[in-house]
Parts: sequence; structure tokens; C-alpha cells
Amino acid sequence: MTPSVADQMAARLRERLTPTQLEVIDESCQHEGHAHANGTGFGTHFRVRIAAPGFAPLPRVARHRLVYDALSDFTARGVHAIAIEIL
Repeated sequence: MTPSVADQMAARLRERLTPTQLEVIDESCQHEGHAHANGTGFGTHFRVRIAAPGFAPLPRVARHRLVYDALSDFTARGVHAIAIEIL
């Protein structure tokens, strides 16, 4: 069985940022009918809640950039939105 997009994103973030807390939530079903929704209710809109030791010295924008950079290839595969909550 192929891992869900959320599981794939979580694996990537664990690999790149070694988080101490991580939750990747697929919120696509809440965006049905919105731009870039794919009609399935899955795989387009995500929320990432993350804490990582490397975030401590960085400003908020730099923390978000690390997350976006780690997940950049997912946007090319259909992920439209990633809401980030730094814990």
C-alpha cells in the first residue's frame, strides 16, 4: 500500500528537520469547491504542526522557509496549500 501524501510529507520532514513534534493533517476535504481542490477531498491542502531544535535561533519566516523548502517537490505533485504552525 502506498503511503498517503500526509505520511510522505511527514517522512520528508522527519528526514530533513528531525522534529521533536510533528503532525501533518490533510485538510483537503475542508476546501472542496475551492481553487485547486482536486475533487477527491484528499491531497491538496495540508496543515503542518512542527517543533524542531534547529528552529530555535531562527526568525519565523526562516522557520517556515525550511518547511516549505523540505516539501517543495510536493507542490509540483498537486499539493496546493500548506499551513504551518511552529510549536
